[in-house]
Amino acid sequence: MRYVVTAILLIMKLAAAPVEFREHTIATDLAGGYQVVPCDVNHDGKMDLIALASGMTELVWFENPTWERHVIARNLHGMINLAAWDIDGDGIPEIVLAHEFSMRAKESIGIVSVLRHNGDPRQLWTITEIDRLPTSHRLRWADIDGSGKKVVINAPLTGAHAEAPDYRDRVPLVFYRPGDWKRQIIDDTSEGLVHGIAIVDWDHDGRDEILSAGFTGIQLYKLGADGRWIRTEIAKGDPAPWPKSGSSDIAVGRLGRERYLAAIEPWHGNQVAVYRATAGVWQREVIDDSLLDGHTIVTANLESNGEDQIIAGFRGQPQRVYIYSFDGKRWNRQTLDDGGISAAACAVADLNADGRPDIACIGSATHNLKWYENLGPVKRSQR
Repeated sequence: MRYVVTAILLIMKLAAAPVEFREHTIATDLAGGYQVVPCDVNHDGKMDLIALASGMTELVWFENPTWERHVIARNLHGMINLAAWDIDGDGIPEIVLAHEFSMRAKESIGIVSVLRHNGDPRQLWTITEIDRLPTSHRLRWADIDGSGKKVVINAPLTGAHAEAPDYRDRVPLVFYRPGDWKRQIIDDTSEGLVHGIAIVDWDHDGRDEILSAGFTGIQLYKLGADGRWIRTEIAKGDPAPWPKSGSSDIAVGRLGRERYLAAIEPWHGNQVAVYRATAGVWQREVIDDSLLDGHTIVTANLESNGEDQIIAGFRGQPQRVYIYSFDGKRWNRQTLDDGGISAAACAVADLNADGRPDIACIGSATHNLKWYENLGPVKRSQR
C-alpha cells in the first residue's frame, strides 16, 4: 500500500511540474491588438498567425517560420473578430470577419464579410459583405449537424437597443451556411450581454454544440434532430447582482476522463472560475481573483500528461498571462508573461512542429504579438 501511495504522489508531482517557455516577439505595432488565430494560410503545412487589431485598418498575417508580415485586406474599420476555415478544399482558408463594431449598439453597424484569396494568399484578398447585425462580436466555425460542412456562428455582444450599463435587451445568436450566407436564428431569448462563445462536441455525437458566456451565465445550444435548437443552462456564473453577474469567456478542458469548464468572470472580470460536475451539477470554484480586465481563457495539454492546463490573460495592470495546472488537490499558478503583454487573446498551436503545443498572445494596450515556445517540463535541477 505504501508503494501505491508513493506512486500516486509522484504522479501528482510530475503532473504539477511547471512547463518552460521561450518567448518570441513577432510584432510591436498592432494598435489595439484583439485576436490571434493560428492556421495554415498559405498551404505549406506550417501554422501561421492571423492578427486582428481593432485600432488598425489592415488585417494582417505572419508567415511561419520567418514571421514575414502580409496584408490580407485594407480600409477595414472597427475589426473585432474573425474565423478561418477552408470551405472550397483548396488548402487555403476563407476568412469570415466582423467589423464596423462599436460598444454602443445604436452606433454599431456590425458588418460581417467573407474574405477570399485571389490565387496568392500573400497578396490582397477579395472582400464580400454578407450581413449587417449590430454588435456582431464573436465568430466561430462549427459542424452543427455532423455533416462535415461547417457553418459560421455569429454571437453579437448585445441586442440592438441595449444601453450601458445594464444592456437590457435580447441578444440574437445566429449562423450562416456557406453559399447562400443567409442569416438563420439559433436563439434570441438571452438577455443582457454575451461576451464569449466556445465550440465543442459536448455529447460526443460527432456534432458541435455552442457554449456561450454572458450576464445570464453559461448556456449550451444544441441542434436537435427535428431541426430546432435546444438551450440548456449549465451554470449561472458569478452570483453578484446584474450587471456584474454571470460569465465572460469560456473554455472546456479535461482532467483525465473528467471534463471541466474554465471561465473568466464576471464580464471583463477579475476571476478565473473552474466548474466541475458533481452528480450532474456544475460546482463553481474560483481559483484566482487577482485579474484586472480579464479577457482571454483557453485550455491545452501543455505537459503531454493527459490533463489540460488553463491559460488566462488580462489587459489591466500589471498585464500578465498565467498558466494553471491541477495537481490532484489544487490549482497551481505559473506566470507565463509578467507585464510584457496586455493579453486580449491567446491561442494554442504547435508553431514549430516539435509535437508540443505552443501559445500565441496578442496585446491591446501593448500593441504586440508574441509566441511562447513550449520547451517541455522544467528539469528537476532548474526548479
